[in-house]
Amino acid sequence: MKITIGSRGSKLALWQAEWVKAQLTAAGHQVAIEIIKTSGDKVANVPRAQSGTKGLFVKEIEEALRAGRVDLAVHSMKDLPVDQPERLYVAAVPERADPRDVLISRDAKPLADLPAGARVGTGSLRRQTQLNALRRDLKIVPLRGNVDTRLRKLDRGDCDALALAAAGVERLGRAARVTQYFSIEEVCPAVGQGALAIEIRQGDEVTKRAVTALDHPLSHQAVRAERAVLRRLGGGCAVPIAAHATSLGPHLRLLGVVASIDGMRVIRATATGSASDPERLGAVVTDELRKQGAEEILRTHLP
Repeated sequence: MKITIGSRGSKLALWQAEWVKAQLTAAGHQVAIEIIKTSGDKVANVPRAQSGTKGLFVKEIEEALRAGRVDLAVHSMKDLPVDQPERLYVAAVPERADPRDVLISRDAKPLADLPAGARVGTGSLRRQTQLNALRRDLKIVPLRGNVDTRLRKLDRGDCDALALAAAGVERLGRAARVTQYFSIEEVCPAVGQGALAIEIRQGDEVTKRAVTALDHPLSHQAVRAERAVLRRLGGGCAVPIAAHATSLGPHLRLLGVVASIDGMRVIRATATGSASDPERLGAVVTDELRKQGAEEILRTHLP
């Protein structure tokens, strides 16, 4: 069949769309990519936490999907709001890439060896809160832009180090620049980090059959558990909520983290549950986070 993929035009987004295109082409489909400019592309210099917009990088693509201009959309899962538009759903989640965060520093120094007052660039409140918890003597500076833009800002001295998602760095061939990989316990990743979301229209059985082969059930289940935490806490990418699920055979282990902006309060909750009911596991972790005061922290950040 002929399939049109909707994608942002950034280098990373196109890498992801081209990867999906290659899989579908190998299965015998004719595939084209339509580049769609999103709200997030138009406000590239505004920190996400200040944008006040959910779905910053997906809204216009979803509009094209609903209108039938494209047959499927490829998103970074962490950009996809937990409340999706009517008639759209995630039909497939390919096998997840490395979900961790990384540090890239100009002097190749890990976080522990950066001097007091060193400037670490990130556009993520989630990273900011957890980095502050690890090193309160560092200065977190707001930084937006794609991976290459951020690396250029680092090299010209706008900051001393960058905190980024490992998956994006690796997909763009910049892994050699990584100074340090943070463990999941040190810096818990964003919900869905490292995973792709293949979104289609409800009732489009032809496209559904085409993309079903790309789904990786273990990755899909893990992401569903993480997104359940985000949904129940009422957050998005502009609030400091982190969650990561690990597959343990028929079970999932889910870690949820909420931290204050200064890193003084870090709330963690962990639970293990059936992989066949990831939303239930997400509910258990959310309830524990609430008992520890997560909503009190989040009220400071929710728009």
